[in-house]
Amino acid sequence: MLEKLKNMDEKRKVLFIFSILLIFIVLALFTFCAIFSITQIKDNKMKKGVHIAGINVSGLTKQRAKETIENLYNTNLNDSVFLKYKNYTYCITIEQIDARFDIDAAIDKAYNIGREGNFIQNDLKVLDLMMHPNANVEINLNYNENNLINCLKDISSKLPDQVIQSSYYIDGSDLIITSGKVGAKVDIESMSKLILEAITTASYKDTYYQILTHSEYPNPIDVDKIHSEIYKVAKDAYFTTNPRMVYAEVKGVDFEDSVEDVKKLIAKEKKDEYEIPLHITKPKVTTEDLGEEAFPNRLSSFSTNYVTSNTNRTTNLRLAAKKINGTVIMPGETFSYNKVVGERSIEAGYKEAAMYTNGEVSSGVGGGICQITSTLYNAVLFANLEIVQRQNHTLVPSYVKGGRDATVVYGSIDFKFKNNRDYPIKLRASVSGGVATISVYGLKTENDKRVEISSERIKNRGGYSTYNAYIYKYDKNGKLVEKRKLSTDTYKNY
Repeated sequence: MLEKLKNMDEKRKVLFIFSILLIFIVLALFTFCAIFSITQIKDNKMKKGVHIAGINVSGLTKQRAKETIENLYNTNLNDSVFLKYKNYTYCITIEQIDARFDIDAAIDKAYNIGREGNFIQNDLKVLDLMMHPNANVEINLNYNENNLINCLKDISSKLPDQVIQSSYYIDGSDLIITSGKVGAKVDIESMSKLILEAITTASYKDTYYQILTHSEYPNPIDVDKIHSEIYKVAKDAYFTTNPRMVYAEVKGVDFEDSVEDVKKLIAKEKKDEYEIPLHITKPKVTTEDLGEEAFPNRLSSFSTNYVTSNTNRTTNLRLAAKKINGTVIMPGETFSYNKVVGERSIEAGYKEAAMYTNGEVSSGVGGGICQITSTLYNAVLFANLEIVQRQNHTLVPSYVKGGRDATVVYGSIDFKFKNNRDYPIKLRASVSGGVATISVYGLKTENDKRVEISSERIKNRGGYSTYNAYIYKYDKNGKLVEKRKLSTDTYKNY
């Protein structure tokens, strides 16, 4: 009996000791967890095992982690993605597509790892990272999709063998219809993915990517559409004083032959160019007959200089200016340079002269007429008219600063602007004595803004220069009411 009691006392003793140890362990564990949790809560650094874009940021503050990431990205990234097609090179700058890495969002996301749940969940996450340091946060690339697409379209229009669309223009009493030509076109979707992947992985430094293209056929000649666009009934010009408004004359225009006959001619002959006779009915009164009263105010004027000794180029400038001179654009109407000036051909009187082609200076028929386009572009900007379509050259021209030019290629690249005023405008163009001038006339209003234009080179690397152009608008009191970036343009250096 005594032995039995003794054994029971031993068991109680062991149980008591075990209980004390268990309580101590629990208290120690609780104390450890509490201290660990408090330490983690007070910790203002990245948790161990956290990476951003594969870069270890463990133990760094948010600011230090940001500096580390930005330094590495600035070191590894270039300002431009260089592209190649046959023997020609092109580039797209980071500024042109507004590309930027959202480093701040990645830093915040990485910092919140181990801080997003309750204290138990956070502690378990931190312990897991200590054993498996593999948390990685990717950095998102933000960019302007429309700008990227437009850049690729611009390159596509400047390929040496780009597709040429069928087009037309009126020359005197004839309609000239030009057939299109099969050509290469940039694969926008594939190239967008390639460029974005290159920037995201920082793999484009000192690398030229081949431009992916596919063949494209020009749109077929649509005789019905052409006829509907050129057909007009003759109307005399006139203007009213209350309200004051000018109504420009309209030449009566129609096919000399029937639409069906023109269709048969085109289907039968399969030529590069068709000359379709037109029946022209001239109005009795034109805007010239109305006098200066119809367009009393000069809204803007812009001039560029040219070398008079280059007779071929001077001839081209005068021919283009002559086509533009006197053109009246009614409110809401859009001016098309290619439609007004027409194809630059030997038959139209144009001469061989220097021109820019895919980043090189070469000789071609109509060389130099882009000076008239650029002069018109600036005159239109100063008149505060709406630009509909404009593209820059591949090289900065000598007659205007980078960002202030406009190029045209018949059948491919056009310059267009819209008369967004409530009153018609009239263009005056002259080429004389080494100066090409284009002025815009119309009717000034109380709401007209004074316009200033500026452009600046923001990058000059890798054989390319990038310019930003801005427009400033001031009210009648001289207060700046609008500042807007017109374009970001990239040019190949000479």
